[in-house]
Amino acid sequence: MARSQAVASGVGQPVSAQPASVLVGTAAFGAPLLVLALGHMLSNMLRTLPAIATDVMAVDIGVSAEALASLTGAYHFAFAAGQIPVGVALDRYGVRTVSLTLFAIVTVGAALAAVVGGAAGFFLAQIVLGVGCCGMLLCPMTLAAKLLTPAKFGLWSGLIQGVGNSGMLLSASPLAWLIEMAGWRAGYGVAAVAGVVIAGLVFLLVPNTPPERGEGHATLRSEAREVVQIGLSVRMRGIIILALVSFAVMIGIRGLWGGPWLMDVKGLSRVEAGAVLMPLTIALVLGPIAFGMLDRRIGHRRALIIAGHAVAGAMLLLLAMGGPAGTLSRLLGEMSLPVTFDTTVLFIFGATIAVQPLLFAMGRSIFTPDKAGKALAAINFAFFAGAAIFQPVTGAVSAVWGTAGVIVFLGLLMLTCTLAFALMTERRATGGR
Repeated sequence: MARSQAVASGVGQPVSAQPASVLVGTAAFGAPLLVLALGHMLSNMLRTLPAIATDVMAVDIGVSAEALASLTGAYHFAFAAGQIPVGVALDRYGVRTVSLTLFAIVTVGAALAAVVGGAAGFFLAQIVLGVGCCGMLLCPMTLAAKLLTPAKFGLWSGLIQGVGNSGMLLSASPLAWLIEMAGWRAGYGVAAVAGVVIAGLVFLLVPNTPPERGEGHATLRSEAREVVQIGLSVRMRGIIILALVSFAVMIGIRGLWGGPWLMDVKGLSRVEAGAVLMPLTIALVLGPIAFGMLDRRIGHRRALIIAGHAVAGAMLLLLAMGGPAGTLSRLLGEMSLPVTFDTTVLFIFGATIAVQPLLFAMGRSIFTPDKAGKALAAINFAFFAGAAIFQPVTGAVSAVWGTAGVIVFLGLLMLTCTLAFALMTERRATGGR
């Protein structure tokens, strides 16, 4: 796709022909990446908005909380389905063109969610939003992967993910306040306006550099098939398995069930629940940056991935054990552990699950730069396919075992797939990292 000339100042004007290594750390290099990361921030805000508004959304739409989980799962199905086409489009048409197209779709989807009524209308809005948001992380990741070495990519992937995860800060206390004042639809209205503003920044700051056509005779079908083949390859198998559950568990807690756990099970108000979720969200913003720095300084990428996911899974089991009549509560002679316990455990969960971007870095290190976009698309597909699969499952688990059962289910799922990743990957496969 783009080489170092893709780093530009203004619309489509190359800064220089200097290598990307010279430009790294400059405004010319960072501005396009960070502006594109704002799209991922908007995507995170949209996908986590239901967590703080589940009760009022369900009543307004006319469904149960369990049914709402299935409706919001449509977002993740659409998001996952868009990964392969977007991965191919990025190689064919370039980051700027794809990004602007996605922002147009997101704006339409957010406007739909803000005005349409009923379950069918909300379902349609979720599909449109899923399609629009599906490439918001891939766009900056692909640009970075083309310009950076695998070693440097780990740090920048963490920075991109950290900026993007700041969208979850917006869906904590700020959106909780907005929902209390103006209703949940106002949140989607704000997102529609933000989509237009960020698209304008992309138009101004992201270079309009056409992709190279050296391999331009490949058909769309063959390129899509290559994405699938990369995802199914033996070298990627462990990464894909862990990616299937990593994001599903994180978004299951932060995007849907964290709010009901704090409000329905622990008895907090909406704003209080938003305040408890805030440290978790801050950890999800700063954690990827911290893990990117650790990866750059000390290496041991595979060990960091295993440790982070294992601790995150264990924290979810502790969270459930500290609830009403939970094992830990009974051992300590309490009906339920205080909310400070939930705040601490959720913060540790967020700080450790934030190791996720290193899965991108690990996959990037396996393939040459010309395959980087497709490898990242395969991993991103796994992230959101997992969310699409497991989010409706959590609704069924909740119907039988309640919200505490969902927390336990997600914790066990995380630990099981972390073990599978450890068994299916080898140190030498990642060059000692």
